[in-house]
Amino acid sequence: MKRTALTLKDQLTAYRIYLTLGALFITSLVVSNLIFQKFFTWDFFGIYTFEISVGILPYPITFLITDIISEIYGKQKANQIVTVGIFASLFSLGIIYVANAATATAWSPVNDTVFTTVFGATAVAVFASMLAYLFAQYIDIKVFHFWKRLTKGKHLWIRNNFSTFFSQFVDTTTILVLLCATDIIAWDRFSVLLLNGVLFKLLIAALDTPLLYLAVHFFRKRFNLTAGEELSLEI
Repeated sequence: MKRTALTLKDQLTAYRIYLTLGALFITSLVVSNLIFQKFFTWDFFGIYTFEISVGILPYPITFLITDIISEIYGKQKANQIVTVGIFASLFSLGIIYVANAATATAWSPVNDTVFTTVFGATAVAVFASMLAYLFAQYIDIKVFHFWKRLTKGKHLWIRNNFSTFFSQFVDTTTILVLLCATDIIAWDRFSVLLLNGVLFKLLIAALDTPLLYLAVHFFRKRFNLTAGEELSLEI
C-alpha cells in the first residue's frame, strides 16, 4: 500500500492523533467490560424495541476507531491498537481483583456485597469479551483491508460496512455463548439478545459511516493523502 512522506512536524501531529484515537479505543473497550451487567430497552421510533446491555453502547466506537486507523495508518497500526486493548483489559481486571479483595469499612457508601454484585462477574465478562474482541477486531481489520485491496482504495462505505457487519456478528455470538455457558445469562435469553445485539450493532455501523467519511476527509485534507494512501509513523 502506498505511503506518503511527511515532514517531522506532520509526523508528530499524526502520531499524537494516533495516540488520541488509541486512548478513546481503550477507554471504550474497558468501560464496556465494566458496565455490561445492566440491561435496558430502547424503542427505536416504534419500529423495534431493543433489549440490550449498556456495555454495548461504547463498543461500536472501537470498530469505528479501528476502521479509521486501518484506513489512514494501515493494518499494522490497527492490529497494534487491538493488542494494546487486550493488555488494558487484563490490567483493569487485576485492579478490580485487588479492589474486591479489600474489605470495605462500616461507613463505606458501597459495601463488599454491592461491589461484588456489580463487579463479581467482571472476570468472566472480561475473558468472554476478550475472546470475542480478539476474533471480531482481527476479522474486522482483515476484512477491511481485503475490501480495500479489492476496490483499490475506493468505495470506503463498502469496506466499512462489510467488515463491521461480519465482525460484529462474530463478536455478539461469541460473547453470548460464553456468558450463557458460564451461567451469567440464562440460555433462554440467548436468541433475543443475539438478535437485539446484532441489529443494534448493524444499525450503529450504518449510522457511523458518515463519521468515518468525515474523519477520512479530515486526514486526507490535513496530510494531502490520495484515496487509499496511508500515513507512516516512522519517526
